[in-house]
Amino acid sequence: MAGGNQGGRGSSDQGRRPTKAERREEARLKREEIQRKMAGRRRNRTIGLVLVVVALVVTVVAVFLTSGGDAAGIPSPETVLSQAPAAKDAAGCDAIQETPNYENAPGNDPPMDHAHIGSIPGVASPPALSTYPTIPPASGPHDPIPLPAGIYDSPPPVYRTIHSLEHGAVIIWYAPGTTGSALDDLLAFYGQPQSDADVGQAKIIIAPYDYPDQGDAGQLPKGVQMALVAWHRLQTCASVSLPVAFDLSSQYEVPGYAGRTYKGVAREPTTPI
Repeated sequence: MAGGNQGGRGSSDQGRRPTKAERREEARLKREEIQRKMAGRRRNRTIGLVLVVVALVVTVVAVFLTSGGDAAGIPSPETVLSQAPAAKDAAGCDAIQETPNYENAPGNDPPMDHAHIGSIPGVASPPALSTYPTIPPASGPHDPIPLPAGIYDSPPPVYRTIHSLEHGAVIIWYAPGTTGSALDDLLAFYGQPQSDADVGQAKIIIAPYDYPDQGDAGQLPKGVQMALVAWHRLQTCASVSLPVAFDLSSQYEVPGYAGRTYKGVAREPTTPI
């Protein structure tokens, strides 16, 4: 009799309706489950957006670094020129100097000052750089073939660069081992395609000045990191400066930038290099 009574109670419990409290608890559990799922979806969306943004940033930085910057990141020539007066002091630049003739030859245009190496007695072979009146040279015997314009990662044939000066070029020399944003800015500015901005690229040469076999004359003077050279003109600076370089090149290169008055004295200014 006792066992039958217990079985009857169990059957009654299985068939009873949930209490109000039990229904509330079941509803709470379902709400929490729905909230957990929604929170998970929101978290996944947030993570996805963050990953997309990170990927875009990485792509932009990679493109910028591999391309050297785009036109939007390069200042306009007018902006660069407006910075030149203050930049000269900041970069420790001296005044633009007029350089002497080779071997102090007398006259305004003595043959020795513009001789082609191998063409006249006394210059059958390249003279030592120490015989030129300035470091770097701004005139004097030179290779019969001028050096084309461009940005050179290694020192180009120095006697060809002198010939380019005679044709109205400007050379921007920098000390080997120079790095930093100032040099990066300079290379990016002059490295623009002329179709984007013509800043005189046709007659600009940029290169490290490093000719160890020439002794002291094969290195920029102590304390000089940048030397700007045109035919018979020289300006040196303690540090690289784009505004200073462009201020000079826009006036001493042929043709100058945007109609600026040419101040140079190149012998053959309209001849290509």
